[in-house]
Amino acid sequence: MYLTLLKSKLHRACVTHIELEYEGSCAIDSVLLSTAGIQEYEQIHIYNLTNGERFVTYAIRAEDNSGIISVNGAAAHKACPGDRLIICTYAVFERSEMDSFKPLLIYLDDRNFITHTGNAIPVQVA
Repeated sequence: MYLTLLKSKLHRACVTHIELEYEGSCAIDSVLLSTAGIQEYEQIHIYNLTNGERFVTYAIRAEDNSGIISVNGAAAHKACPGDRLIICTYAVFERSEMDSFKPLLIYLDDRNFITHTGNAIPVQVA
């Protein structure tokens, strides 16, 4: 049996640009892509914490250490500069791989610089 699991997450990324006329995709600071293990052109799921929009696109590289998170093309209608996003990737695993797998969780500040990383989400309590 195969299961789809969270592979990586950029938590609370702040949209810096929207480019409606751009070819499409989401440009992400290259350092963030590398740290999160996200490949250029990899499918990403974006969850907009500000307006509730959820959409799928692909990642492209933005300048190293620029803090750029640019939502481009048609997806630009789903975000505004200053919106907070969760950007996720997923991967398919065999059940036997699940026990040893840990996702890459990258937490960002208001300028899209890394505050800390992790590999587990705390248990939610009442």
